[in-house]
Amino acid sequence: MKAVSRYWVASVHVALSLIGPPYTAGTSGVCRKNAISRSLFSSKSVYMSPAAHVKARCPVYPGSDTRRFPVPDDKVDWDTDWPQYSPVNYTAPTVLKRPVWADPEIGAFSPQFNSLDGSVDRRSYGGSYRLQNGKPLNPHGRTGLEGRGLLGRWGPNHAADPIVTRWKRVSTGQRVHHTNSQLPVLQFVSIKRLDCGKWAIPGGMVDPGERISQTLQREFSEEALNSLQASPSEREKIQKRITELFTSAGLQVYKGYVDDPRNTDNAWMETVAVNIHDESGNSVSELPLQAGDDAGQVSWIDVDSSLALYANHLHFLETVAKERNAHW
Repeated sequence: MKAVSRYWVASVHVALSLIGPPYTAGTSGVCRKNAISRSLFSSKSVYMSPAAHVKARCPVYPGSDTRRFPVPDDKVDWDTDWPQYSPVNYTAPTVLKRPVWADPEIGAFSPQFNSLDGSVDRRSYGGSYRLQNGKPLNPHGRTGLEGRGLLGRWGPNHAADPIVTRWKRVSTGQRVHHTNSQLPVLQFVSIKRLDCGKWAIPGGMVDPGERISQTLQREFSEEALNSLQASPSEREKIQKRITELFTSAGLQVYKGYVDDPRNTDNAWMETVAVNIHDESGNSVSELPLQAGDDAGQVSWIDVDSSLALYANHLHFLETVAKERNAHW
């Protein structure tokens, strides 16, 4: 996670040569398939409606003492008249210092919103978003805070999340089945974020012009295997195994808006989540996990509905479990 740790304390890079039509907006959280959509990794792609716009209204903005203007559920929609709305303006000092991954302030440049702006893709997976006073409006409504917060881009900030899974097995190799559901148990690689202490899928922000397949692979290698600190021979071994795994058929699980605590009225997270599955258990499963510089810990964790994970990540895992007929 290399750019939102540039954006926040944990980093995250990611790419955008993306896949299939955008998701259909909604708030039900129900998973659904799109038979005619196409995935970057396989012909099968699963789309899930976005989670509720809740974490984006967290009272205290992460990494700061800034409190959002309270937004009740019935005032989230921009079309709801609310003359009293007075959002707090906040952009993190790290963003205002103009690192390479951050835009200038509006007025200092003229971004081409809702389009490919040079190498920066300012299009949303949910379709066109509105502008107000030259600034983009969060397509999911009010957040109680304007500006960019910890996010570098005005409008959508694109990321990708590699969900690397394997079957949980006993020492003799047989799959473990859950005592309640009687279904096989999946495990996924999870990192503990340094910025908030929550377990999450390793992922990263989109670098301009980068392909998503490259980002998924690199971010996983850096965050879960600490490839940046490996010796040349170890790095070569890691690269070989990871390349084999990430060139196998994968499942696009989600593409769209992320209910992220860093979101603001003018900047928000969007992601593509892809499941890469080590079916035989002899690929990435044999590599020792080691937390990268932006992860506090890294571990194989059993997939289960009781997990408490960062942002929308539990919804992503639910889709993976159901698609692979695993315990949930």
